Amino acid sequence: MGNRFICMTKKENGRNGLGSRSKRMERSKRRSLVEEEVLHRQALSMAIQQHQLSQRFEGSMSRRIGSTTSRRRTDLSESSLSNSKQLPEFLESIKTKKFILVHGEGFGAWCWYKTIALLEETGLLPTAIDLTGSGIDLTDTKDVTTLAEYSKPLIDYLENLPEDEKVILVGHSIGGSCVSYASELFPQKIAKAIFICATMISDGQRPFDVFAEELGSAELFMKESKFLIYGNGKEKPPTGFMFEKEQMHGLYFNQSPAKDIALAMVSMRPIPLGPIMEKLSLTPEKYGTSHRFYVQTLDDHALSPDVQEKLVRENPPEGVFKIKGSDHCPFFSKPQSLHKILVEIAQIPQE
Repeated sequence: MGNRFICMTKKENGRNGLGSRSKRMERSKRRSLVEEEVLHRQALSMAIQQHQLSQRFEGSMSRRIGSTTSRRRTDLSESSLSNSKQLPEFLESIKTKKFILVHGEGFGAWCWYKTIALLEETGLLPTAIDLTGSGIDLTDTKDVTTLAEYSKPLIDYLENLPEDEKVILVGHSIGGSCVSYASELFPQKIAKAIFICATMISDGQRPFDVFAEELGSAELFMKESKFLIYGNGKEKPPTGFMFEKEQMHGLYFNQSPAKDIALAMVSMRPIPLGPIMEKLSLTPEKYGTSHRFYVQTLDDHALSPDVQEKLVRENPPEGVFKIKGSDHCPFFSKPQSLHKILVEIAQIPQE
């Protein structure tokens, strides 16, 4: 009888153990959902603030500033980031703390909301910029005909930087071309240039050429693509393009959370053709002196890993980082992994 009683107690304990584990898992799941909801509210708040402040700031940039921090990849555990006692030492290893985030084609400053929150929590100083005709910048796509016009908000920001101040430029996708263009104009103001599955092209190349494998040649695309926009009338050359939702989902967001995809679908804008069809002029004396780093996304359907590998091979950067399981938008699909890489690059000593 005693044995039977003990046996029953063990079973009950087992059931209780399973129950408590299940409750812990439920609590963990609820906590992650709450955290995700908070991030999306931050994105919405950021968009509202941009609209309210757009008339008060020159250019079109959303700027969110925090205090300051960073540490090597091996030290970037959640506990090390949340341990306030380690923050001062962590920050001392980072010489340049300002990050300028440059979005890719069709996106806007809004796409960086997770990256902004994570960098601020780490104590760094992120600024996300809307390129001309993007985000809340009201310029019509048809009026954005050159890379200089497209990049103007970024160039204006860099021009207004104090002479002794440097920043880390981060470019996503075609935003990489704006980073290259800025590196040619202001090599002395850019501490590091980070290309995230981006068009890190060489002298004389067009940004569009990088996507030729997926979209076909530029000439063929201009003639036959069903995604073209004729802002000046059908009888004149196309001025932009915009993928349909199905194509965007397959190309950009194959690993991204549903809420981020929904945010993108209501926020993305047409892509101006002129800037991405323009050949860049990049010199060894200016662009060639920049400290470049490349972040590869290994489940990318818009810019395949093979194409990214080719870019790195033909135009070698100082360092290459890879994010497994990331689609073309790691700021959505793998924000923590992207954040850790950005912080690690920030800590790399400069000569």
